[in-house]
Amino acid sequence: MDKNPTLVATAPVSPVMAAALRRIGAGPLRLGFGLALLVALAVVPLVSLLAGQSYYVTLVSRMMVFALAALGLNLVVGYGGMVSFGHALYVGVGAFAVGILSFHGIGNGWVHLAVALGAGAVLATLIGLVCLRVNGIAFIMITLAFAQMMYFAAVGLKQYGGDDGYALPARSDFGVLNLENDVALYYVIFALLAVTLLAFHRLVNARFGMLLRGCRTNERRMRALGYDTVRARLVAYVISALVCVLAGMLLANLARFVSPSYMQWSVSGELIVMAVLGGTGSLLGPVLGAIVWLALEELLSSGAWGLPGDLEALLKTHWLGVLGIVVVLVTLTLKQGLYGWLQQREQREEKTQ
Repeated sequence: MDKNPTLVATAPVSPVMAAALRRIGAGPLRLGFGLALLVALAVVPLVSLLAGQSYYVTLVSRMMVFALAALGLNLVVGYGGMVSFGHALYVGVGAFAVGILSFHGIGNGWVHLAVALGAGAVLATLIGLVCLRVNGIAFIMITLAFAQMMYFAAVGLKQYGGDDGYALPARSDFGVLNLENDVALYYVIFALLAVTLLAFHRLVNARFGMLLRGCRTNERRMRALGYDTVRARLVAYVISALVCVLAGMLLANLARFVSPSYMQWSVSGELIVMAVLGGTGSLLGPVLGAIVWLALEELLSSGAWGLPGDLEALLKTHWLGVLGIVVVLVTLTLKQGLYGWLQQREQREEKTQ
């Protein structure tokens, strides 16, 4: 049995494996689109400041924070086949680590980071050991139950604002990294998103990624081959949770505010929608999905469409319903998400050449 991993790692790439690699974004589209996306994100502060629209620095920062969280969730949903409806819990853990420590006068960002990741790792391990005993709808319900338990526990923390939340006196202090500057915070978020994308690319294309996808396809067969599927799924779950913890820290600093609402089930639902909208099982899909989702949210909620007064007022009031219809239509027509649609177009163009 010990020889199986070596065989997997050294076997020639079959047409089936080549197709699988294309699905996770290993083709030229991934490189070109990924570089274009990163370059576009890198120049946003410069363009925004030149245009005198500094608000877009904050808006795109928020997009990248949620892209990071959706990317973390996608590791278990898209690659592991574990649909978690409780990852907002870990976003809240990261945010509350910053909030509680700041409340007690501890502003050191490295302490915030260590406490957040430590608490997130312990919590994710304990919850994962419980959740991974089951699959399917039971897994979804247990993750949701844990998230709601922590949400109501956070609401009960009246010392830290309870349901009203808590405004941070200052952002996390990382010394030379002055996060009080919105542009500096923007590039910290950008760098962490880029590093996470690179790390996940290596992870999902390594032996561990193959094992994780094997568990998604047929866990029983993987166990029969001698693989420790529970450990693989647990490791993926913890890594996924820690990325969401990191996103929670960044969200708290970006908003200068901590709230139990970060842990609500609706936030978990939004992260799933972002991943599905962009395309699960691909690295760039959740990033694209988060950007498109929040861009649509901003566009529809603004109500500045130049429509007749009553119609514009109606759409501005019920913009969330319009957003839902758009997402449903995209999901039904593009079953592999926006990024999957781009990949299919690339494949069709290659066949016609």
